[in-house]
Amino acid sequence: MPEPEAFSSAPAVDGHGADGAAVLAVPAADFDRAYFLRTLSSQPGIYQMLDSRGRILYVGKARNLKRRVSSYFQKQRHSPKTRAMLAQAARVEVVVTHTETEALVLEANLIKRHQPPYNILLRDDKSYPYLYVDTPNAFPRMGFHRGAQKGRGRYFGPYPAVTALRESMVLLQKAFRLRTCDEHTFHHRSRACLQYQIRRCSGPCVGHIDALAYGQDVQDALRFLEGKSDEVIQSLGQRMQGAAEALHFEQAAQWRDQIAALSKIQERQYVAQAGGGDFDVIAICRDAGAVGIYVSFIRNGRQLGGRTVFPRQVEDEREVDILAAFLGQFYVNKEIPGNILVNVLPRGLGILSAGLGEQAGRRVQVSQPQRGPRKRWMDMAALNARGALRQRVENGSAARRRMLLLQELFDLDTLPERVECFDISHTRGELPVASCVVFGAEGALKAEYRRFNVRDVTGGDDYAAMAQALTRRYGRLSNEGLALPDIVLVDGGAGQLRVAEGVFQELAISTVQLCGVAKGTTRRPGLELLHLPGRAEALQLADDDPALLVIQEIRDEAHRFAITGHRARRAKGRQESQLDAVEGVGPKRRLALLRAFGGLKGVRDAGVEDLQRVSGIDQQLAQRIYDFFHAGPQHS
Repeated sequence: MPEPEAFSSAPAVDGHGADGAAVLAVPAADFDRAYFLRTLSSQPGIYQMLDSRGRILYVGKARNLKRRVSSYFQKQRHSPKTRAMLAQAARVEVVVTHTETEALVLEANLIKRHQPPYNILLRDDKSYPYLYVDTPNAFPRMGFHRGAQKGRGRYFGPYPAVTALRESMVLLQKAFRLRTCDEHTFHHRSRACLQYQIRRCSGPCVGHIDALAYGQDVQDALRFLEGKSDEVIQSLGQRMQGAAEALHFEQAAQWRDQIAALSKIQERQYVAQAGGGDFDVIAICRDAGAVGIYVSFIRNGRQLGGRTVFPRQVEDEREVDILAAFLGQFYVNKEIPGNILVNVLPRGLGILSAGLGEQAGRRVQVSQPQRGPRKRWMDMAALNARGALRQRVENGSAARRRMLLLQELFDLDTLPERVECFDISHTRGELPVASCVVFGAEGALKAEYRRFNVRDVTGGDDYAAMAQALTRRYGRLSNEGLALPDIVLVDGGAGQLRVAEGVFQELAISTVQLCGVAKGTTRRPGLELLHLPGRAEALQLADDDPALLVIQEIRDEAHRFAITGHRARRAKGRQESQLDAVEGVGPKRRLALLRAFGGLKGVRDAGVEDLQRVSGIDQQLAQRIYDFFHAGPQHS
């Protein structure tokens, strides 16, 4: 255990924590452990370990702050992770709360916000998509929604991924033929779109269905999404029978097709047999030191799919503690169902349930099913967790082998942990974009990819574009004291390598292995030339060399990421109009002008009086538009 000076103390300093709560901040100078512990409250709360730069290392919750924080100072055996944290800690901040439940909620929020390096952390911090039906509309549309649910209408979900939501929407389109187009498209169509042709929309935009019949389809879809599928199918069956008896065979056939589509969907819903309800089924699994947590979403008795989350900093933690940390963080910004099923009961179950209930505004039950349908759901979730974790462990082994190959190729003393690769993409010098992809011990780290919109560089000057991207990337990392990669690859030959060497020399960075990856004379895969600092001749490996295949994989990913970024930037630039630069002209007025004059040329040739005839354009704005196009040669 480190010396007590690793912590800081002195007379208490009153202040405010990250959430505005009153804190006991302990300055680093004049450490007095006895005084510090004596001034600590015995109430519930949270404590934060901070290093000398003020970075939060760890956030913990305590029923009794004095007892919990004091345990770090006592002569007892700590885990290696705790010892490493204590060696860096220079200050402790304490936030007193009214209850342990309040401390739990505050702890989860702070961990989610600051991602302390010594806490159990989740990689999954994004919101999940919902299926949205804008019911106030005369002809409601069906679409997906992510974020705050502020709009009027009905929300169904969450879905584990956009792909799962899109799959559900396709099935619902086949069954109920609801529109998915946006309002602008809906109000400006002159003929039905392809969705109508392939029987996934009933064509309300051009009057192929009236509001009453379309509204019936919407109500059927809503009832189905609410879990009342049997009612919907029974109602459709009655309508089909009535239409057949009235000799309306075409209508009867449509309802028959709807029943068939809904029956097909029902076959996919294993959980519907258990009486419906809203549940999250969570299973934790450990293998080869790694931990996977599978979450399955069940809403209104329908299985919406699931996904696996892999927490970090779990090597020395028990499953009961990992699951407790997971539940606290996972639901910070997500919907909390009334029932959460787990395969391992988390530590502090009572407080955890109360905290989740406080966030949800109603009772939340966390339980471990022992029999029946819920036990079968749990077994299926555990099976998915084991499968995902096994695949991850295998992928991790493959990623480690890739790093070993790079270590051998570049003759590095230690195994590289991080590789970054840069590429430049543009179209004849237009709108260049630089990409930076990141690979680590677990493979591609897509959350850490970065793009740089290159500016103030002569079109087609790839050297200057590369220099700008490298300077922006590693200048920021150096200034903020963040970890640098072990290897940096740049797409290009000796020239790009010299640019990279110049940037790193200017930034006084000498610990990074640089390499320029040239495509070779014929640009065929397998003929790449590797340019290394201090080496006169380029290195050419055999086309089946495993190390070359690794470099190709990383280089190709950087190339793909750069191209997609450039295409998006180019498409956005081409969608913009010169009229966007005129103050007072927004999307609606721009559209009105273009329609009135048949395009931008007509607007440019129009006089002030002509412009005023357009709805929403007064004399002052018309003059401003006219002046914009006729003020000087820059607008010609």
